[in-house]
Amino acid sequence: MGERGAGSSRRRRPGPRRPSGGGPAEGEHEPPKDPPAEPDACGDFRCHKVQESLLSSASGYSNYRGILNWCVVMLVLSNARLFLENLIKYGILVDPIQVVSLFLKDPYSWPSLCLVIVANVFALTALHTERRLAAGSLSENAGTVLHAANLLTILCFPALVALGVSSITPVGAVFTLSIYTVLFLKLFSFRDVNKWCRGQASRVHSAPGQKAANGDVAQSGVCYPANLTYKDLYYFLFAPTLCYELNFPRSPRIRKRFLLRRLFEMLFFIQLLVGLIQQWMVPTIQNSMKPFRDMDYSRIIERLLKLAVPNHLIWLIFFYWFFHSSLNVLAEVMQFGDREFYRDWWNSESVTYFWQNWNIPVHKWCLRHFYKPMIKRGVSKWTAQTAVFLASAFFHEYLVSVPLKMFRLWAFMGMMAQIPLAWLVGRFLRGNYGNAAVWISLIIGQPIAVLMYVHDYYVLNYEGSQ
Repeated sequence: MGERGAGSSRRRRPGPRRPSGGGPAEGEHEPPKDPPAEPDACGDFRCHKVQESLLSSASGYSNYRGILNWCVVMLVLSNARLFLENLIKYGILVDPIQVVSLFLKDPYSWPSLCLVIVANVFALTALHTERRLAAGSLSENAGTVLHAANLLTILCFPALVALGVSSITPVGAVFTLSIYTVLFLKLFSFRDVNKWCRGQASRVHSAPGQKAANGDVAQSGVCYPANLTYKDLYYFLFAPTLCYELNFPRSPRIRKRFLLRRLFEMLFFIQLLVGLIQQWMVPTIQNSMKPFRDMDYSRIIERLLKLAVPNHLIWLIFFYWFFHSSLNVLAEVMQFGDREFYRDWWNSESVTYFWQNWNIPVHKWCLRHFYKPMIKRGVSKWTAQTAVFLASAFFHEYLVSVPLKMFRLWAFMGMMAQIPLAWLVGRFLRGNYGNAAVWISLIIGQPIAVLMYVHDYYVLNYEGSQ
């Protein structure tokens, strides 16, 4: 109180006149040069306020780059130790000749390549069917029957060849069936969009400047049925999408530096994948057979956890190699403008969000040609989602059981198990806990399926002969 009073008396006492040129005038308040002696005099000494700890979600803090770098360093160091242990124990197992043998049993017999070439027949069948429908020389019912027969043959024909021809390898069969599955989805979309265009013929053949069937301005794009050409069909078949449009968005030019970077990534990661599978996965799987035969559950769990690390690492590398590097190379060469091949699935807080965002081409196809048509027919959302998972489960099993020539339904059951898992995670887990549950299902779920199939394949093909 005395200090404050003294300060007031000093401010009221007139001082000597300052020379003109910038100093405060007589009687004007002059700021104190020294800080107050006591903290309570002003707020300068206050160092506390209401705030949350940085690691609390309520703090709003989001810059965890240092922790992410730490996780990456720890991941690299731990995997380097495991890889060094593998080299010391097994030596160098990488053999490029074995990679060729995965695709060919007989160097003079190439059944997988022959099947890929034959796939052109089904694509041209769909094109000529659509041409006749557009010309009016074929009825809609007859066109529907022809398309259905063509699509059914696309799924059955390569499967019968893979099951009946002994010279085709499991890896070659997986590659071939994958191409035929993509062809099936693309031609299904091709048929759907052209059928819709026929129903909107009055809008398609409208005046210049009016919007066409795919939403683009008619005068700047292709209109139905001018799209039914070989060039248009094969552009769609090679484009990195499963959903057909009359006029795809196009990039203005090919970026050479971007293309070279993606090509380098493709070559580097494919070699890394082959090396990791031969050097790390194969010995771990081979060592897992004895615990399965003996039904030693503790050892089975130990083998499962040991397999989870290389399997998940290979899955992540494959995701980047295929969805980022390979599809971007294809899109860049074809000047395909839509590069949304994936979204932020790594932030998934629910199983449903993961399946909707990790594979955007398939998700768009399911949404456009399967889910929404079912909803329009009055089917409930839950039933439609279950049907989508059922279809996905079928194709997963189709791509595994047919090449291995055995039907165990592990992939089918694994996909269908996503339905109750999605319900449990969505019902009881939120935020980071839901994200952790999604990661655990990815890290643990896949090795279980791998061990199941490898064990059954080993028992079916090797254990009896030994």
